[in-house]
Amino acid sequence: MNWTNQVAIVTGGASGIGAGTVRELAARGANVAIFDINQVTGKVLANELSETGPLCAFYAVDVSNEASCFEAVDRVAETFGHINILVNDAASFISRGLDVTTADWEHSLGVNVRGYSNMVRACYKYMQRDGGGAIVNLASISGYIAQPNRWTYNACKGAILSLTRCQALDLAGAGIRVNSVSPGWILTPEVEKALGDNPQQKLKEWGDYHILRRLGDPVEVARAIAFLCSSDASFITGVDLPVDGGYLAIGPEKHGGTSEFAGSI
Repeated sequence: MNWTNQVAIVTGGASGIGAGTVRELAARGANVAIFDINQVTGKVLANELSETGPLCAFYAVDVSNEASCFEAVDRVAETFGHINILVNDAASFISRGLDVTTADWEHSLGVNVRGYSNMVRACYKYMQRDGGGAIVNLASISGYIAQPNRWTYNACKGAILSLTRCQALDLAGAGIRVNSVSPGWILTPEVEKALGDNPQQKLKEWGDYHILRRLGDPVEVARAIAFLCSSDASFITGVDLPVDGGYLAIGPEKHGGTSEFAGSI
């Protein structure tokens, strides 16, 4: 795909997988608009990339606020001329179970589900006008499984999987493909915060959840997102691509050696 003159919006683009995606798309020649609430890191990244490659601009956007989304998307369309790609990566990482509050639910659903809806609706008219585009939503392996005390986060990620399929169906007539990716454990700032005082032990423990025995890097997810946004994925829509190092494929026996039948079959 020739990425020259392509215009992409990446929500949550100031850090983690979002920032990795911004860098990947910019490296391929796309102009990128970063949407985030973190103005400090967002502006630093935008300035850095604009100095060395295509245009990159930062917009302070709260995706849970419908007006904020529509106003910022209109500004991007006015500045760049068109919108070809949307990557919904903004996320709330609130994880609550029995202790969940109404405020927890409102914030989680506002960012992780309603926010993805807001952005797709805001970008739709420009993508439709210009003959189509590609949208990638960030889901998670957490949308497929049960994890302790994670009603909010896992429910939202499960909703994103369903939302992606519905959006793909409704937007296909406008030439817009919609897919999602489900990362496993990725070494993002949120994960780094949880490493504690013994990071090597945690990295090994969490790495063993995956067939590849390690955590992923944000750029590995970003490359999968770039693929789904490219013409190489022109006949792919309404699907989820796990970028999880084999997390979802591995069973309770993990890597073997613990079962009485290990090595005998």
